[in-house]
Amino acid sequence: MSGETLESIGIREILAALPHRYPFLLVDRIIDIKGDERGIGIKNVTANEPHFLGHFPNNPVMPGVLVIEGMAQTGGVLAIRQRAVESGPSLVYFLTIDKAKFRKPVVPGDVLEYHLTKMARRRNMWWYRGEAKVRGELVVEAELGAMIAEG
Repeated sequence: MSGETLESIGIREILAALPHRYPFLLVDRIIDIKGDERGIGIKNVTANEPHFLGHFPNNPVMPGVLVIEGMAQTGGVLAIRQRAVESGPSLVYFLTIDKAKFRKPVVPGDVLEYHLTKMARRRNMWWYRGEAKVRGELVVEAELGAMIAEG
């Protein structure tokens, strides 16, 4: 897994890596994976997701914090997969969110892409630059940090 480029991993591999489950699992697939260096998480945004009931009635918009969470989950899978190669099962914890900017709303029907690129790693901590895009257009960006703990 370290440094290898994979075409994609599906929901089974994501579920095996992360503790998140519906309705809080916010990534369906990860493509263009290169070890823990980069990857693109894919989220198919659908109208029947529970947050759309209250955010906002008659004008559904995906909460920006959930887009950030989806980026974090994508980075978490990349880091956990790398850590599994080195030392076995792990849990991921969010450390930081920096420089977050919300540029455009995400709505039902969008295919959300979480583009994650590793900025740094120190021992069991990873930092990623994340860009969420819809149809190639930047909608959210942030720098994220995560810590991996023994599982």
